[in-house]
Order: sequence, then structure tokens, then C-alpha cells
Amino acid sequence: MTAQDGDAGIGSDSRHIDSWVTFRPELKVLDCTVRDGGLMNDHRFEDSFVQRVYDTCVASGVDCMEMGYKADRKVFVGSKAGPWKFCTEDDLRRIVGENPSELKLSVMADADRTDYHTDILPREKSVLSFIRVACYIHQVPTALDMIKDAHDKGYQTTFNLMALSTVQERELMDALEVVAASPVNVAYVVDSFGSFYSEQIRDLTGKFVKLFRDAGKEVGIHAHNNQQLAYANTIEAMLSGATWLDATIAGLGRGAGNCPTELLLGFLKNPKFHLRPVLECVQDVFVPLRKQLDWGYSIPYMLTGQLNIHPRMAIAVRDSDTPDAYVEFYDRLSEGAD
Repeated sequence: MTAQDGDAGIGSDSRHIDSWVTFRPELKVLDCTVRDGGLMNDHRFEDSFVQRVYDTCVASGVDCMEMGYKADRKVFVGSKAGPWKFCTEDDLRRIVGENPSELKLSVMADADRTDYHTDILPREKSVLSFIRVACYIHQVPTALDMIKDAHDKGYQTTFNLMALSTVQERELMDALEVVAASPVNVAYVVDSFGSFYSEQIRDLTGKFVKLFRDAGKEVGIHAHNNQQLAYANTIEAMLSGATWLDATIAGLGRGAGNCPTELLLGFLKNPKFHLRPVLECVQDVFVPLRKQLDWGYSIPYMLTGQLNIHPRMAIAVRDSDTPDAYVEFYDRLSEGAD
């Protein structure tokens, strides 16, 4: 009897065995809906939205929720950004109280855009557990100081190297060796422009795993969906050894968005994850939200992904009066490439 007969035991068909590779208790899902999604509305989500995402993360069993950024108000003087750009302790507690759940909370701190010495409180004074440090390759020294500062204050940390697809391999490996020697807990493969293909994700994740696992640390994946590969690339990274998987509800995120939480939880076999609360949230909150915000795969985002460039031009055209003028946008990008 084969698996197609519907009564195969474990081991009778290799495909049946392979399907269980997704049940790995060490896998952790981090939902970054509010933080990455905030890039589409300048972080001006209503409290009710953030509350619903928080409640959904708790009910669905994901491991960590990213609440937003820890941006420095002195850098963003005059900014009209909403509270989730800055994530003060008062704003966080207004939503989560003392966070009486197993869900860990995190924020992202950008190098050179965060007054981390002042605005990131000691761990015992905060509801946060993780500080996610993000930087470009030239900012690695600053990121290392931020990581040390956060650990000295009692937090766990991640290292997120942005625009990874633009970094030369030798420069990358030199930087990663230094980061691996730091107290960081998780190092992320970040596909900022949604330009990576599965082979590249496999190769990069393998390099990260070799360096960081030997140092007693974990590896994560944060993928963007410019070429409709965020979900596939997240799975590829997981199969290559990544244990922290980023996702957003309904794929909400900058530009083309991210790996959808509902897709990822449906793929993973760990019974601690529950899909129904996420589907309820998509149905009740995100379907109406699509009438207000434009996110997800579209041709302009595809083109910036294929050309390995930041999606800011695509975001601008999607916000313009001609969001679907694909050929004109393609010609503009082609002229710039020349």
C-alpha cells in the first residue's frame, strides 16, 4: 500500500517521512507584523490593531512579537510617525500590561538611529525580552556596541544585517566572524530587497550556521516577497539550519511584504502553533485593512527585487496616481541601470 492509498504507516513512503522534517521543536516563529507593517503607514497603527495582533500572537503560540522600533526622537525631529516608531515603555504597557503570557516581546533598534544608551531601559524595567539590532555593513562596529549594551542590561539580542544582497562575500565573512565572537544570541539572514533565490538562501544560511552554531548561537531568516519567494526562502533557510523564522500576518510589511504567518504556521507541524486565531485576525482585521494600505506582491516590487535595489521607488509609484503603470516604471529602472 502506498501513501496515496491513504493508509500508509510511517516509513512506508519517503515523502511521508520527509513531511515530518517540519516538526522541529527548536524552531521559533517571530511575528514582525507591527514593526515591518508600520513601514507602510509611518507606524500609525491604532491601539486596537496592535492589541489584536498581540492577542493573536498569544493565541497562535508564536514565540516572539516585534512591537516596533526604538527610534531616537532627536534623530527624527518633527516626525509625524506613530508611537510604534519609538515604542516607549508606556506605549508598550498600554497594550500588553505586564505581558502575562509566554510570548516574548521585542523591538528593532537601528544603528545610528537609536539612542540605545538612554532609550533602552534595563531589562528589569521593561516588558521587552529581545532587542533586535539592525545595521548596514559599515555600521557593524556600532551594532556590536549596541549588542553589548543590550546584553549588559539583561536582554537577548539578534543581529540583522540589512541589504545583505549588496555585500561582498569577503567583507561579509570578516564581519560575521567578529559578530560571532560577540554575546549576540541570533544572527539573521536578511533579504531586504526580496532579491535572493533559494540557492542563494541555502548557501548563505549554510555559512551563517557554520559560523554561529560553532559559537553556540542560532540563525534566523527574514525574507521579503518581491519575487513571491518569501515563504519558499523561509522554508529553504529552515531546512538549511535556521531556527528563528520571521513572518507577518497576511504578509503585511514594507512594499511586497514578508512571509505570511498563516502560511508558515500551516507548514510547521509543531502542535504548539494554532492557525485558527491567525485566520480570524486576517478575516476580521486585515481584509478591511487592504482598503487602506497597499502591500504585497506587485510588478513594481518584482522589478526592484530582480534588480536587487531598495523598493523605495516601487513604493513611490504604488502611492502615485499611476500605481499600475508597469511599463513606464520598467523603462525608468532600465534607464537607471544603463
